Amino acid sequence: MLDTPLSEVPLVSMKQQQDDPEAFAAALGGSFERFGFAMVSDHGIDEALIDRAWKTTERFFALPEEEKRRYHVEGGGGARGYTPFKTEIAKGAEHVDLKEFWHVGRELPEGHKYEPDMPANIWPDRPEGFRETFTELFAAFDTAGDRLLSAIARHLGLEPDWFDPAVKDGNSVMRLLHYPPIEEDAPNVRAGAHEDINLITLLLGAEEAGLELLDKDGRWLPVKPPQGAMVVNVGDMLQRLTNHVLPSTTHRVVNPPAERRGHSRYSMPFFLHPAPDFLIETLPGCVSEENPNRYPEPITAQQYLHQRLVEIGLIKK
Repeated sequence: MLDTPLSEVPLVSMKQQQDDPEAFAAALGGSFERFGFAMVSDHGIDEALIDRAWKTTERFFALPEEEKRRYHVEGGGGARGYTPFKTEIAKGAEHVDLKEFWHVGRELPEGHKYEPDMPANIWPDRPEGFRETFTELFAAFDTAGDRLLSAIARHLGLEPDWFDPAVKDGNSVMRLLHYPPIEEDAPNVRAGAHEDINLITLLLGAEEAGLELLDKDGRWLPVKPPQGAMVVNVGDMLQRLTNHVLPSTTHRVVNPPAERRGHSRYSMPFFLHPAPDFLIETLPGCVSEENPNRYPEPITAQQYLHQRLVEIGLIKK
């Protein structure tokens, strides 16, 4: 296991993937082994599209509460459409998160075999261009995610295309997040300490700081991607698949200092999921005498997702 004294998550460039894919895979995988996180520049998602997405996100969340709630699906587990403020709670936490969000999923053709597990998208009447913007951004995230998974596969000693069948028509979700201004001191935080459920998360940076990861020594480290870069982190499904060779690191979004409490925070994570019927089964190359198999019983991605959504309060038992 790589364990360096680095106190900051390193920045890796996806341009290196074209010139030296092995070196890029080693840099990305090494950052994941050390932190569970990496910061990635030159990811290929068009800056004009990202700028349009930020503006569209702000316009949507500025709509009246009553209008936004028209797109909330009771009992839908937040899978699509709008999830109101103070709904989600981190696993094991006492207080709900101070956020509201919108989910966009994969557009499937009618009659697709995954329709029972992947509901159709919901599209708001306004702001104008919402559907077009986020359909395009979802596809761009999808492409970047495939490239990152190829590097992860190389790092793990697998064929570069190993993840392709696992994520084909996968149950990935793009989340548009709004953390409203903080009005007063409260025990709640914008996002309580948690781990992500999926394979990897691709996160476009927010103007407002607050993202922190829990390092191996128990310290919270701020994660501040430079302009134009994204944060990528390992999710629980990849941690399980790799028998913790790639760790899913606890992270949170803390409340701002008093002088920034009047400002909203926006972010756009893309939770890259495998297909619902993908079997999460420990990779043989990640098992050894020093690291015995923690998960002898495999589980499908859909079963695992359902368990976790119950834990975080988005699905009721």
